[in-house]
Amino acid sequence: MEPLSGQLVTLKNVTAARMAPERLAVFDSSTTALRATGIEGLALKPGGLAPDIALDDAMGRSVRLSDLWRHGPLVIVFYRGGWCPYCNLTLRAWQQRLPEIANRGASLVAISPQSPDNTLDTAEKNALAFPVLSDSTLEAARAFGIAFDLQPDLVELYMGFGNDLPARNGNGRWALPVPATFVIGRDGRVAFAHVEADYRQRAEPDDVLRVVDRLRSMG
Repeated sequence: MEPLSGQLVTLKNVTAARMAPERLAVFDSSTTALRATGIEGLALKPGGLAPDIALDDAMGRSVRLSDLWRHGPLVIVFYRGGWCPYCNLTLRAWQQRLPEIANRGASLVAISPQSPDNTLDTAEKNALAFPVLSDSTLEAARAFGIAFDLQPDLVELYMGFGNDLPARNGNGRWALPVPATFVIGRDGRVAFAHVEADYRQRAEPDDVLRVVDRLRSMG
């Protein structure tokens, strides 16, 4: 199985070959500006207490994070939305690893600011068998320290693509979470945090599973 990082690099290269240079420049400059805010360093770190938040799944059912992590390690994947090809690729990669997660007594959820209807569409499109939660208010993203507002040039670019995030997310805001992956132990503390300002990079599932194994060995 090809590592997720390799799949992401391939997607990045294909996208770069197809996209106008001036559009690529906006994405690159926006990523640089986001990293300069220090958001990666301000996000929730290992050892910190995870926020106990309840979010609706794709069917509108409430899911409380602590109800998941008290039964075993919880992997939380924050993604931008089903409109993002890097997110879809990442979600499919995690779906492939779902049996390994379950065999370890762990669980997996994905969280985005999409409305429940659009969350359902993402889950169905990618044939996901794990909970996909809606964080339309950005409560979870803020609590984990990864929410940010988009710059005007990026907003203009997305509008040009017909990607109306305020409508898609149902919150009237041009705001997103930084793509991030967290592992929460049964004590509610963060055991692993991968927060990356560049949306084209994500945590490698093998690295995450090693953390889950460590938590299991510790009881």
